[in-house]
Amino acid sequence: MLNTAIKELPLSITEDLVPSTAPNPSSTTSIDFSGLLNPPLLLQNDPTQCGGQLWPGGMVLAKYLLRCKMADLKDKTILELGAGSGLVGLALSLQLLRPSYIHLTDLPTIVPLLNHNIALNSPATPTTAHILEWGGSAPRVFLPDILLAADCVYFEPAFPLLLQTMQVLMRPETVCYFCFKKRRSADMRFVKMIRKSFEVKAVQDDPDDKVWGREGVHL
Repeated sequence: MLNTAIKELPLSITEDLVPSTAPNPSSTTSIDFSGLLNPPLLLQNDPTQCGGQLWPGGMVLAKYLLRCKMADLKDKTILELGAGSGLVGLALSLQLLRPSYIHLTDLPTIVPLLNHNIALNSPATPTTAHILEWGGSAPRVFLPDILLAADCVYFEPAFPLLLQTMQVLMRPETVCYFCFKKRRSADMRFVKMIRKSFEVKAVQDDPDDKVWGREGVHL
């Protein structure tokens, strides 16, 4: 969590964490996060695009927020960076009610998938998909109370652009929940970068912390 928070939240990459999907061009997955969502979240995936797949950081972040932080998210404007299929933001949208508002953002090629998944779930919380490319300007209407980012650390040349976008979106009172699985040593360079711009605190209230403590997921 940034206020923001990063913590080693290790994760075992099993079907319990990332449900398997059929190898066809697109498939729909049902996820209830160990009973935290009823009815479950429905997501159409697109394995042909990086952003259209389920990733460990998203599963960890969504389950943590659903289990531990719903009271803190009530009545907040929430924005998710690199939302992909909408895993984290849509999971929250099924639990939060008005006047909360959720913006799901990603590249132009991913936004149609986001819109499809919003329609698939019909969330009670107002939820919209937007194009937001890192490094560009963000409309002031986007300025959130809560910023979410899951598995956005995967391409080192994009680190400065991601950081720039976070700096534009975050005000002193904004809280960011940032979660990623470390796949290469360069990933930790991003952690060093954000420590220069934000107050970084470790998440310490995750009951699954020890379960995932060996797999290099950071939250």
